Amino acid sequence: MSNVSLRNVRKTYPGGFEAIKGIDFAIADGQFCVLVGPSGCGKSTLLRMVAGLETITSGEIDIGGRVVNQVEPADRDIAMVFQNYALYPHMSVYNNMAYGLRNRGMKEPEIDARVREAAKVLEIGTMLDRKPRQLSGGQRQRVAMGRAIVRQPKVFLFDEPLSNLDAKLRVAMRVEIRKLQRRLQTTSIYVTHDQLEAMTLADILVVMNGGEVEQIGNPLDIYRKPATTFVASFIGAPPMNLIPLDGREIALQFAGDSRAASQGGILGVRPEDLLISTDLTPAGGITLELTVEAIERVGAETFVYGSRQGEQGVSLHPGELPPGEVIVRIPGQMAPSIGERIRAIAPRDKLHLFSADGRQRIDI
Repeated sequence: MSNVSLRNVRKTYPGGFEAIKGIDFAIADGQFCVLVGPSGCGKSTLLRMVAGLETITSGEIDIGGRVVNQVEPADRDIAMVFQNYALYPHMSVYNNMAYGLRNRGMKEPEIDARVREAAKVLEIGTMLDRKPRQLSGGQRQRVAMGRAIVRQPKVFLFDEPLSNLDAKLRVAMRVEIRKLQRRLQTTSIYVTHDQLEAMTLADILVVMNGGEVEQIGNPLDIYRKPATTFVASFIGAPPMNLIPLDGREIALQFAGDSRAASQGGILGVRPEDLLISTDLTPAGGITLELTVEAIERVGAETFVYGSRQGEQGVSLHPGELPPGEVIVRIPGQMAPSIGERIRAIAPRDKLHLFSADGRQRIDI
């Protein structure tokens, strides 16, 4: 068993700064869990606490049915892959991968078998005699992963392992990491600030903000039903459009939460759910009159950035909206001209509604 459970885990530094504010979640045996969030949200601190590199202030960390709060990192049966590779420059690839096993007193025949098997899996078998300086960034990262694989640990920990690679190599390595994890079926915790990386890798996604968990779940479920405006804007590229509404607008438009109707709320609509059209508003949907401010053509699709000007009759039927920016995602490279007035529409079943403080999703 290599399930991982965190129970009310907290980390407070001297001076009173609370980096981790009582986190609870469980990762099942063999699952790939991704911690995602902006810089400073606490995701790397949390990973280091699981690894034993940071002490915890309170709570429990359980690995494979054993509470490891007081267990040394070397005895937790985990292996960690860092973003800076951390390879020994004077050692060959083979010796870098074998070093940890030798320190544990493993016999050479078994070390050799493990190193060569890992090298085969990672397709670096022809590089075992090379030094790290003779390798590309992607090859060095494979060696760092191989050093973790030969340990055959209960849990793999990845601390932004692809952040030093170029964009094309990041995509290739992301696919390789996921294929490798599925083949080995080892419980894994992966830290990244890249929401696309998080969405494509995770079995279970943990979205963090300010030392707290905003939402946990299947990546697609989180994308389709974000629990807060933070999650709505962080998960998805481009981010979800968020439009503040007053209580009257909500009462007229939605038969939803009475508290939201009295206090106001925030309407959300994803860029791909808006359609540029001259048709009338779909039943129960919205129409936004926009002035095109900028256009981004990214190949198979185009992002149109439009501004809403309240005095020019921009409306969410019924009622007027304050000025703001809206992003529309359309297929292909055809797009309106900058300065052109367009109409963007979205059906009601594509709309999201949140409380005025953005902390609660409201079913509509």
